[in-house]
Amino acid sequence: MAKKAKECLLYEGKPLLRDGNVLYYGDFNENFITRFTITETKKIQDLEVASKVNIELLEKHGDDIKSARLTKKAERDSLYAALDIGVYWLEDILEMEREFLQKAAQ
Repeated sequence: MAKKAKECLLYEGKPLLRDGNVLYYGDFNENFITRFTITETKKIQDLEVASKVNIELLEKHGDDIKSARLTKKAERDSLYAALDIGVYWLEDILEMEREFLQKAAQ
């Protein structure tokens, strides 16, 4: 019996992967990825909600995320606010990279 491929959550068209309190956003085949680290949570009724999230834009070198270089860093008070800025940073840097590669090809 063949193994079923694990489906991943997509946010804004890119994979959003979770490993404990750390979330990775972006395509691991591209040169940049965004990492969100939930450092504090608060309880609202019966639900644990992120109350402090670190955002890091990382430049990858190869497949190993541990060797990635920190490009930008910020902190937000909610996961939604963190995703908002992290998605913007990632899309902005990927667009700049595409423009650079197009100009270099000419």
